[in-house]
Amino acid sequence: MLLHAVGACYTYAETPVGYWMQDAFGFERNHYDRVVHFSFGLLMAYPIREIFLRVAHTKGFFAYYLPFDVMLAFSGAYEIIEMLVAIIVSPAAGDAYLGTQGDVWDAQKDMALAALGAVICMVVTATIRTLRKKPHISNYRGES
Repeated sequence: MLLHAVGACYTYAETPVGYWMQDAFGFERNHYDRVVHFSFGLLMAYPIREIFLRVAHTKGFFAYYLPFDVMLAFSGAYEIIEMLVAIIVSPAAGDAYLGTQGDVWDAQKDMALAALGAVICMVVTATIRTLRKKPHISNYRGES
């Protein structure tokens, strides 16, 4: 939420942190919005997974796939709503509002980064759960 609050305060294309990244890494554009979209997928997939586990009693593959799927759905819905608001409020200033910074594929890249964040989250979660289930070597010797 803090990342979104900073983006809302400055607009995503004008954040000071984004300008710092642009200067430090030699980017052609302010990538703050991309960081926020990636973080959204990375940080929200696990809580969504917990909801599926506790409410829908999801198990196996779907316990990892459904959070990823929901992240894609939220990302797509957000990009569509953002575009509609820009068209309704001010078609002339829509590009500035959307923060595309001249990139016609901005919405698709934002959704892809949210998906990548969700995939990383679910892979890390699956790996940790798998490692916790494996018995320790000491258990084979009769030790505790």
